[in-house]
Amino acid sequence: MRLRGIRRSKNVEVRGGGRRSGGGRAGGLGLVGVLAVLAIGYFTGIDVTPLLGGGGTQTQQAAPVSQADGQATQFSAQVLATTEDVWSQIFSEQLGRQYVPPRLVVFSGATQSACGGASGASGPFYCPADQKAYLDTQFFDMLARRMGADGDFAAAYVIAHEVAHHVQNQLGILPKVDALRRQSSKAEANALTVRLELMADCLSGIWAQNVKGLMERGDLDEALNAARKIGDDYLQMQAGRAPQPHTFTHGTSAQRAGWFQRGYDSGQVGQCDTFAAERL
Repeated sequence: MRLRGIRRSKNVEVRGGGRRSGGGRAGGLGLVGVLAVLAIGYFTGIDVTPLLGGGGTQTQQAAPVSQADGQATQFSAQVLATTEDVWSQIFSEQLGRQYVPPRLVVFSGATQSACGGASGASGPFYCPADQKAYLDTQFFDMLARRMGADGDFAAAYVIAHEVAHHVQNQLGILPKVDALRRQSSKAEANALTVRLELMADCLSGIWAQNVKGLMERGDLDEALNAARKIGDDYLQMQAGRAPQPHTFTHGTSAQRAGWFQRGYDSGQVGQCDTFAAERL
């Protein structure tokens, strides 16, 4: 992704944090088990810290932002700026509304949000209560090295996905879905969440369609590959489990890539209404 000369968003908040340290094997898990658990946490939004405890004495240590973290922060600020430009234009042209961008909190190790604690184990997420997206600086390394979804555009897609949740919040979709989930069974709530997440993937595709001038050869493939690598079915298989559709909260690999592609091809918010779709 060509970001040279792209401004940095002023809506980025950089925080130090805490890192866990300690000896022994995390929770008795081997290396493969630890990576599988971390992968589930990163891409389902579940804090898996309790699953990693118990193998040794753990302490919280301050985690200053390193040079690599600084590079991740600069990248995130530039990508966020592109989302601000894109959604300001789309809100005006397609929705007849004014877009108010979210803040992006870039942290190292652990921090607090209005939705609760945030850590590397909880993965990137959007908190509607404070209208901020949260991103651990170590996420990019996890995405590339441990999930096989490398490339800067893959990382940019994930940022765009969290911003898409802010778009849903501004449009009143998040609170409506949240109210429905509270009245539903676990399986029904999960199904509603899948539609919400696939809509965010589609909206991310709209963002990508509008930054084509910044894309390099292979960027679209990077985003689609990332979408497939964070599908619920793929993650469950990576964790050694048979896919269980009733537990899905983000959609299958094929669904995630498909809805991203739909947004990219159409560029229209109206094409992202997953709640009106008979088949996902």
